[in-house]
Amino acid sequence: MTKGRRALRVEKGRVMCLPGGPVTLDRCRFCVHSTSFLIKGAWITSPARAYCLRSRAEKEVDLSTVEAVECDDLDGEGYRSIMSIIS
Repeated sequence: MTKGRRALRVEKGRVMCLPGGPVTLDRCRFCVHSTSFLIKGAWITSPARAYCLRSRAEKEVDLSTVEAVECDDLDGEGYRSIMSIIS
């Protein structure tokens, strides 16, 4: 994991993004804060980064196999859709 990011453990297909309650991986998949997904010990670039030229995602992520999500939301903003950036 990279400095300035946190690893959120996946439990039953959900992560504790903010203290208010767990969110589904579908939301992480399209959140600007998700940077990568841990699958079988390897970090795979998040689909949310697919449109970012610096860290273009090249692989499809099977959400049913994700063990953790790397998140760069250190300020507690919570979910923010990538659609606000690419539209």
